[in-house]
Amino acid sequence: MTALHQIAHGRAGDKGNTSNISVIAFDAAGWLLIRDRLTAQRVQQAFAPIATGPVRRYELPRLKALNFVIEGALGGGVTRSLAQDAHGKSLSSLMMSIDI
Repeated sequence: MTALHQIAHGRAGDKGNTSNISVIAFDAAGWLLIRDRLTAQRVQQAFAPIATGPVRRYELPRLKALNFVIEGALGGGVTRSLAQDAHGKSLSSLMMSIDI
């Protein structure tokens, strides 16, 4: 197993109650690992305690990146959530903790 943070970095954004997290590999070898092992199902499993909706995965091979759209992850959205990080920016840290 490899911790995702060892081979990639992440960026997060939000829109309403949806979190958008990109995982960008540091190099070509890391890209092959994330492309093959970081599935939408694996991400949905990691986010199950906080996300109520589906997870969609988009591949960006020229950037060596994956983009995940995680619905229902922000407690109702910025104006409705009582979460400390209402915008979900720290959710990329949760993503980076996944072992692949």
